[in-house]
Amino acid sequence: MTAVPAGPVRVLLVDDQPLVRSGLRVLIADTADLEVVGEAGTGSEAVRLAAELRPDVVVMDIRMPGMDGIEATRLITEGAGTGGTESVRILVLTTFDEDDHVYGALRAGASGFAVKDMALEEILAAIRVVAAGDALIAPGVTRRLIADFVRQPAPPAAEPVLRSAAGITEREREVLTLVGRGRSNTEIAEELFISAATAKSHVSRLFTKLGARDRVQLVITAYEMGLVAAPR
Repeated sequence: MTAVPAGPVRVLLVDDQPLVRSGLRVLIADTADLEVVGEAGTGSEAVRLAAELRPDVVVMDIRMPGMDGIEATRLITEGAGTGGTESVRILVLTTFDEDDHVYGALRAGASGFAVKDMALEEILAAIRVVAAGDALIAPGVTRRLIADFVRQPAPPAAEPVLRSAAGITEREREVLTLVGRGRSNTEIAEELFISAATAKSHVSRLFTKLGARDRVQLVITAYEMGLVAAPR
């Protein structure tokens, strides 16, 4: 599990449209807890800058000439050829709220996604959420996307999202179920009549036992284990 950045969240902006990058840069410049450390217009440039700058969050466009955002996401989260970028978190920013590319981005290791027509404050909030590793953005949309995602067979060459769900306790299974339903640690504590610190501890152990990068993968695992029914 990635630690929450101690200072301002360091952001790398990746989009082939300079106007989009400029708008986000100006928006972020007005915040005290976020800072832009670099910009890229292609996927390959994003991979290079991620290795060079080690940002906390990469705001990644999907459709770009040459290497697209999905391949760039995979290379960054795997640390392929660079090392040290495995902990960099990826927020996919797309113009499509129902796009097969989103599933590919999740499989590649993205921590969440936002759509470009979201309110600007919501995009800022999405960056903060991804930096904290706490949850997906736009719960209603992402729950539907994850439900569809886990129903789709992975490509033959793809690695499973998580290695194994064996070895978790009954209490951890209950916590995982609630994570899959989109509950925060505080809400989990209230529903299970435990302290918030205990809930957080259970979630942390699930990260370790399941080899999860973030809460997104815990949600996916809850669906794959059948702990949460996919919405119809």
